[in-house]
Amino acid sequence: MKSEIIDIAKNKLNDTGYLDIDLDPTIDLFAEIEKLKKEKNAIILAHYYQEPDIQDVADYIGDSLGLAQKAEKTDASMIVFAGVHFMAETAKILNPQKKVVIPDLKAGCSLSDSCPPALFKKFKEEHPDHKVVSYINCSAGIKALSDVICTSSNAKIVVESFPKEQPIIFAPDKNLGAYINKVTGRNMVLWNGTCMVHEIFSLEKITKLKVRHPDAKLIAHPECEDAVLRIADFIGSTTGLLKFTQSDSSQEYIVATETGILHQMMKASPYKTFIPAPPDNSCACNDCPHMKRNTLEKIYLCMEYETPEILMDEALRIAAKKPIDRMLELSARAGL
Repeated sequence: MKSEIIDIAKNKLNDTGYLDIDLDPTIDLFAEIEKLKKEKNAIILAHYYQEPDIQDVADYIGDSLGLAQKAEKTDASMIVFAGVHFMAETAKILNPQKKVVIPDLKAGCSLSDSCPPALFKKFKEEHPDHKVVSYINCSAGIKALSDVICTSSNAKIVVESFPKEQPIIFAPDKNLGAYINKVTGRNMVLWNGTCMVHEIFSLEKITKLKVRHPDAKLIAHPECEDAVLRIADFIGSTTGLLKFTQSDSSQEYIVATETGILHQMMKASPYKTFIPAPPDNSCACNDCPHMKRNTLEKIYLCMEYETPEILMDEALRIAAKKPIDRMLELSARAGL
């Protein structure tokens, strides 16, 4: 009977990529989700950029490296991935025998979309002597064309694992690639891709904000444009930014990354002040519209009905897994 209900639910997946089922407004979603975790031996993995309610119900919250490491080690039967599509794909690549579900199939990524595998394959063929280092924010198709994957946490270590004379292509984020070129002294060939969240920060507005908050430190993710990174007091991965605000003595920070991380920063340091860096548009802060497609209601529905499910061609999965395994090996060796 349960399998029949799940099959019916799959047929109700609408063209927006999520289950469009009306819920009883009095339902306690937090309690029901906890109940489903136990019933289905499920784990919820959530990125720092998810809305606060999702972060609070998650079993693990992290950045791309931490999420990949957790996905590789979990004993859960079902992985519920509260993030974007490429993250759930990575979990499936590492766990072919487990069911991986995502609240909304259309929770994509502008950076991943900026690097279509067919075009990148041609680009790679134009540089036959180059190794390919790809940022984890890419599709399984790009991972399969790569020699090793990296995250913002371990990109420097991954790049420096190659001899200095080895030419490298870095994809898909040109800003992160340029930053790693700068800190390593490399001259990697960069694919022309960017993240819509990190490239829109306004240098002018941030400068004005710093004038109004002279004691605030500007902390920035390396996916930001160089103009922002040049005036930053600290540059780091999402986890790196969080750890810095916990250990640093300052009491005020301007945060140049997606605003979801502010929830964890405020929980960890409730007496400090965190100001989202302003984008170059009419909004007060910078949210990723793809990350924010996920809601607590969608989490509950995808757990209850076990759909939308991430499925993958086995040959593609195997090809994509090799560079991820290499990344995890390098990270473990470096103690990350």
